[in-house]
Amino acid sequence: MLTRRLLIAATASLVFASGAVAQDKSQERSILVASTTSTQDSGLFGHILPMFKAKTGIDVKVVAQGTGQALDTGRRGDADVVFVHAKSVEEKFVAEGFGVKRYPVMYNDFILIGPKSDPAGIKGSKDIVAALGAIKAKGADFISRGDKSGTHQAELNLWKVAGIDIAKDKGTWYKEIGQGMGAALNTASASDAYVLADRGTWLSFRNCGDLVIAVEGDKRLFNQYGVMLVNPDKHPSVKKDLGQQFIDWLVSSEGQKAIADYKINGEQLFYPNASDSGA
Repeated sequence: MLTRRLLIAATASLVFASGAVAQDKSQERSILVASTTSTQDSGLFGHILPMFKAKTGIDVKVVAQGTGQALDTGRRGDADVVFVHAKSVEEKFVAEGFGVKRYPVMYNDFILIGPKSDPAGIKGSKDIVAALGAIKAKGADFISRGDKSGTHQAELNLWKVAGIDIAKDKGTWYKEIGQGMGAALNTASASDAYVLADRGTWLSFRNCGDLVIAVEGDKRLFNQYGVMLVNPDKHPSVKKDLGQQFIDWLVSSEGQKAIADYKINGEQLFYPNASDSGA
């Protein structure tokens, strides 16, 4: 009887140990990607990540932040991969040695959203600079993300191109909320205000209220996304092999097709351009 009990105990220990090893291996087969709220809020990750996991067995966990925050997460070594949309700061991230290489992945565009009542009189325009000038001149409510995201940086640059120093010229009409794209759209919807948004998040947004697209089609509204492996020389904890597998899949024909195939109501949200290394 004693021998039998010992055998059962030994078997149980082996089962527990093998389960623990399996669990450890499962944990090892995962990476953390610091990305933008737009890739998350648009539903893109929900579409492509199951395909990647089915092919590789790698589980991708996403931390959705503004681009600035996502890059800071990478700088601290708290992510394996950074997937964001602000080319100049991405290139700086690599130049400073925090990222290994920047790969273009896809693009869409920014659009200016506003209330149907259109107090600034800009609806239907294709000139974002003139539209921003009209918003300021008429003191029409404008919601800024104010979160150092790629969208926020693009917005600040557009004010600058329009010859407006928003830090000095903003009034009560300009409201910074320090939150993501979904929250900014919700705030604009609740207050009949204008807001700069990426098209992907807008197409997946369900609380439109009286909001419509006011301005689109200006080439200055181009929105490029890039992906980078966090430098394992700076942070040895980075899972470089698994992270690089994710990057390689994103820029492969299979990953690019998965991105192109993601649509809402028949409308494509992102356009793959990994082959365009100059993007």
